[in-house]
Order: sequence, then C-alpha cells, then structure tokens
Amino acid sequence: MKHTSSTAALGIIANPASGRDIRRLTSRALVFPTVEKVNMIERLLGAFAATGVQRVLMMPDLVGIAAGLLRAIEGRRGQGEAAWPEVEFLEMPLTDSALDTVRAVERMRAAGVAAIVVLGGDGTHRIVAGACGDTPLATLSSGTNNAFPDLREATLTGLAAGLFASGAVSPAEGLVGNKRLRLRVGEREELALVEVCVTRLEHVGARAVWDPASIAEVYAAFAEPDAIGLSSIVAGVSPVGRRQPHGAWVHCGGAGAEVGAERGGVWAPIAPGLVVPVPIAASGLLQPGQPVALRSLRGSVALDGEREIELDGRQMATLTLELDGPRSLDVPATLGAAIRRGALRYPAAAPLGPP
Repeated sequence: MKHTSSTAALGIIANPASGRDIRRLTSRALVFPTVEKVNMIERLLGAFAATGVQRVLMMPDLVGIAAGLLRAIEGRRGQGEAAWPEVEFLEMPLTDSALDTVRAVERMRAAGVAAIVVLGGDGTHRIVAGACGDTPLATLSSGTNNAFPDLREATLTGLAAGLFASGAVSPAEGLVGNKRLRLRVGEREELALVEVCVTRLEHVGARAVWDPASIAEVYAAFAEPDAIGLSSIVAGVSPVGRRQPHGAWVHCGGAGAEVGAERGGVWAPIAPGLVVPVPIAASGLLQPGQPVALRSLRGSVALDGEREIELDGRQMATLTLELDGPRSLDVPATLGAAIRRGALRYPAAAPLGPP
C-alpha cells in the first residue's frame, strides 16, 4: 500500500452512553453494548495501521471501553501480532457527562489530529461538532437515532480516515460540508446537526421524544426519506437532501389531533420500531441565514432527538439554518480517490533466484 509518510494522529470519541437510553423500553431500539464498541475500535486500529497511522488519541471513560481496549492491546502484544498504532488515552477529569466529550475534542484539536472518528448517535455527533472547529469528523453509528452518522463497517471508515490522515487523499477529494441549525433561547445558544423539535412537555425529563402527541414543531437541516428519528416527520411532508442549500419545517396538529385533521398527517418512524401517526398543520422550507421564531412559548426543545432546553414562555426563541457546519469524511469518495491513484496497491514481490 502506498501512502505518504506522516506523523499525523487521529482521534477517537466513543460515547459510553450511546445506544443505552430509554428508547430501549419505549420502542425496540438496538442495545449497543460496550464490548461491541471495543470491537469497532479494534477494527479501526487495524485499518489505521495498514495506512501508516502511528498515533491515536482516545477519550477515556468510566464504563469499560478504555479498559477493554487496553486488554486487547496487551493481548495482541503477548501473541506477537502486527502492531497497532500507539493509543494514547487523554489525561482529563471525567464527569460521565457530555462535558467529557467536549474536553476530549478540545484536547484532540490542540494536538492537531487530522480527523476525529466518532462512535455514537445524532446527539453524540452534535456535541462533537460543537467543539471540533475545522477538524473533520469520520462518523460511525452506535446510537439510537442515526440520521447524521454513517451506518458503515468500522474497517472501511478506519481505512478512509487513515488514508486521509496519511495524505494519500486530499481534503478536496475526501471531505464534504454539512448544514447545521443554530437555536437561540434568550442568551443561550445551541447547535443541532439534523433537527430541532419543540415539544409540549414542559420538563426535560428522560430527554428522548417518543410520544407523537407531545410534538409541536420540527425544523430539519436535512430530512431524508430513509432516516430514523424526528426528521422523518419532515421527510414525510417535504424531503430535503444533505447537500441541498435549504432545510424544511412542519407544525404538528394539536394534542389529541387525529390523522386526517387539518392537513392530514404522516406515518413517521420516530424511533426504531416506533412508526406513529403525526398530524400536520403546516409546513414550509427553511432558507439559510433567515432566523425563524419558534411558535411555541412553553414546552421543551429537543436537539437531534434529545430534550435539552425548557421554554418558560418568557424568552424569545429563534432558529437559523447555516450552511457552514462541520466537515465530514466521505468514505466512498475517499476510498475511490485512493484507488484511482493506486494508494491501495503494493509492489510485486522480487523474483526468486539470481537475476
């Protein structure tokens, strides 16, 4: 395999809590155990090694991902297998909250990693995107609602990330831009990558949204027909692609509204195993750079599927679509570019015997 010699490092953020929220009880969402996250990271490391990456920065945790990976590394050494890149666990205090992710991303940026591989759902990627700046993301699904991250074999994502980090593929060839939504509630400002949902529930509670009667408004940066989650409500009315320069919104019917009332409704897969009827009152497009006032004054707001903000009826809340969101690695494009320039080829063996 041909690659440019490089000391560039890669970062890995594996959310220890992803794939374990209340939607395992309210729907039939996949339980994503710690052992599978460790397995995915092992497959990433194998691909990194094949592309010449020598250093990986890893977020520590309190649930066993780091411990499991350390056991795998030691076991590999003991069996004399081919070396993986050096894995450096970041020295940082742990709070078992989203703050751990933010701190880890900040340290990875300061270390100059070429990209950050993220294992998690939409919520995890939202947190990483809020702190990553210009550092691109390589996305892997290991959460509940996975509209933003790729559902892809980790080996292929690792191979693409390694080729990008080693310089075999340029940013122009391997990276794509993404949209984002900026929400302002009073002095508070938050970002979302997929959708912002306003609910009629006045307290954050268990964070996840699974009752269609509680959904008042949904604003989506993109809403693809095959997406799971709250953006599927928007997709059922007005699908919007990731690369289209606009978003879309829907206002849902009042609590207790029946399908067929007002403008009718859509059947939407708002969580794995949960396809529900959602009445629609109005819909439209989001244009970039044009703030939109939220209609609801009381309730709570979910960012990429998880309720984060309570509306008390006293603060103005506006939402703006932005086109300059985080950059992410396009795995098929990266691998295609590498193949075209022969970066995955190796030289023929020297002939045996005297010349």
